[in-house]
Amino acid sequence: MDKETIKNILPHREPILLVDEVIEKGEDYIVAKKHISVDEPVLKGHFPGYPIYPGVCILEGLAQSAGVLLLGNLNEKSVPLFLGIDEARFKKEVRPECDLFYEIKVLEKRGGIIIVDGKAKVDGQTVAKAKLMLGTKLQNEQY
Repeated sequence: MDKETIKNILPHREPILLVDEVIEKGEDYIVAKKHISVDEPVLKGHFPGYPIYPGVCILEGLAQSAGVLLLGNLNEKSVPLFLGIDEARFKKEVRPECDLFYEIKVLEKRGGIIIVDGKAKVDGQTVAKAKLMLGTKLQNEQY
């Protein structure tokens, strides 16, 4: 699945769209990728002279990947909601000019809410992991 297809599923747009492509997708799992280029806007300030891709962006990329999995199975136009995060851990720095892979596996489904296990990897090594909770709302639905 390419970036244009992802844009048909997710409402996110650059610079906050953090998934470039989907490598593999099943009913309860997804593997997606983001290329971290030296030109990423966030790297200009994090940190000058020693750029590190922020952990918060890694977690958002995991959540967006889970959103593609969740919304890809719905017929109506919905917005993914990032509802919670547990057990987040960062294992290694993510530096420019690498491919960051997001691996998401559904752990539990409760109505319209899913809990997933997310792992972010570079060169096969886990750089971050977390359990995430996501849900959806229809685009025209009020809070």
